Amino acid sequence: MSLDIALAALPRDFPGPGGAVAVLRAGEVLARHAWGYANAERRIPFTPATLFRMCSITKQFTCALVLDACPDPAVLNPLIAARLPLLPGPVPTALQLCHNQSGLRDYWAVAMLLGSPVEAPFGEAEARQLIAGTQSLHFAPGTRFSYVNQNFRLLSDALEDHTGRGFAELLHHRLFAPAGMAGALLAADTRALPDGTEGYEGNPALGFRAAENRILWTGDAGLAASLDDMIAWERWIDATREDPDSLYRRLSAPVAFADGAVASYGFGLGRSTAFGRPMTGHGGALRGWRSHRLHLPEERISVVVMFNHLSDANAAAMALLAALLGEAAPPPPAELPPPAWLGVYRESETGLAARVEAAGPGRIRLRFGHNPELLELLPDGSAQSGRTRLRPAADGLWLERGGENLASRLVPAGGVAAPGIAGRYGCAELGAELLVADAGGLHYGGFSGPLGQGRMEALTPVGPDLWLLPCPRALDHTPPGDWTLAFTRDPTGRVTGAQVGCWLARGLRYDRAA
Repeated sequence: MSLDIALAALPRDFPGPGGAVAVLRAGEVLARHAWGYANAERRIPFTPATLFRMCSITKQFTCALVLDACPDPAVLNPLIAARLPLLPGPVPTALQLCHNQSGLRDYWAVAMLLGSPVEAPFGEAEARQLIAGTQSLHFAPGTRFSYVNQNFRLLSDALEDHTGRGFAELLHHRLFAPAGMAGALLAADTRALPDGTEGYEGNPALGFRAAENRILWTGDAGLAASLDDMIAWERWIDATREDPDSLYRRLSAPVAFADGAVASYGFGLGRSTAFGRPMTGHGGALRGWRSHRLHLPEERISVVVMFNHLSDANAAAMALLAALLGEAAPPPPAELPPPAWLGVYRESETGLAARVEAAGPGRIRLRFGHNPELLELLPDGSAQSGRTRLRPAADGLWLERGGENLASRLVPAGGVAAPGIAGRYGCAELGAELLVADAGGLHYGGFSGPLGQGRMEALTPVGPDLWLLPCPRALDHTPPGDWTLAFTRDPTGRVTGAQVGCWLARGLRYDRAA
């Protein structure tokens, strides 16, 4: 498929109010196109100059500021530690924050445990409260990967302290101006953009409506930029590619875990391959907004996709890349039969449920992390997608997630639900409560705490004492995966408590009230 054909197909394949894309090679703009409406109600067209919420693409800019303002990022370590006064240690370093290896639990996920309603605002006060209240980590810093938004908020706060200048000012003077990003700015308040651009929820069948957001973002996701601004960023990357000290060269340098294992995320950038070629990139998401940028350094190719709706910007970017490279879609998987090891398990280190299901010819679906993953069955009896692998062995089924530096044997956990889980449970560390109620024969659960009272959600039993509680919103874009509730019992069979967690926030103990 040619690039022109792929571009023409985007509005049909990823329908919504509007969008914009750019494709560059060797600093030359091969495609610069916008369509639809930035604000359908006010009939504001989407143009290459339209401001857009880049969301988590901000993270690479925050890390670029760290490297630019701090020749030794360790200078930020004591400033970070000061914001975690209740954490006894070890306290994550600035570099561990940059690489999402901090061990902190994501604060938007924890906000749900503290009772935040799904539509509640999340601003400076809530951020300070959750960060300062941190008393433990869900893994030792540097040993694992977990996506944590406040890692980058902590970095932007520490940068302000270190330099004595505001984060917006630092972005402008150190990054936007040198790169020629004339319209880019820090748009921390997600309720509105200066030019009226809206993000939309919905679909063509049910219609689209403006998404409501009430979050205050900084170094985690506060960047607003137009397509032309992002084109300037990509051209700056290409223009400085030969300089070993250029910011993007330093951002995309190899990163490792404490044990030396290669990490696939660092300095706010994912590291992977596309069609056998090294690639860096990152997506951005908020209710009503999806974006993705990717860069192939050896081919000097960049692709930027922006949707002000909930279509898959990553898939769109990969379709454009495939068209530019002349690569065909991968062949369908071999039609191998479903394996004998489908079922429900519990991963022992995180405590999370892992559900393995059939997903059509030659594929299985793993429900464990942030989103369900499709894995391709292989002739050796394993299943794999990227750096995630399920491998049967003599001692059981092993889950290997190279991107997280995690490899563990899954413990079978399926079976019929046991009775007696209804009651009140308290988490001393969070000062929060979980209520489990039997409502007419169905069990429901809901969280409450310093941020309010969350709504009751129907629980799903997946094992004798293993239940799932849906999280309808993570405050930023998509839920962080179901909460796993793993109940514990005393020798008499009475439920004494539960371990609660999701991929973004694991290992929290709740004790049953007497």
